[in-house]
Amino acid sequence: MDGRSVELTSREFALLETFLRHPDQVLQREQLLSQVWGFAVDPGTNVVNVYVNALRKKLGADVIETVRGVGYRLKTP
Repeated sequence: MDGRSVELTSREFALLETFLRHPDQVLQREQLLSQVWGFAVDPGTNVVNVYVNALRKKLGADVIETVRGVGYRLKTP
């Protein structure tokens, strides 16, 4: 990110914080829904995909990796 500041919504921040607490660990969509949105969210929703894409646009496309069929992982240097 080259030291620049990035504005995040509260949900984007919560999602990024969840990834930062589990670096290089694959987190399932259900885990992210539970930790960021709570249990009341419909598991069929694509809200995780939408917010991961928003973070990728703000932080860089290669920061969060999709692990096909499993979930997402924050890649660390």
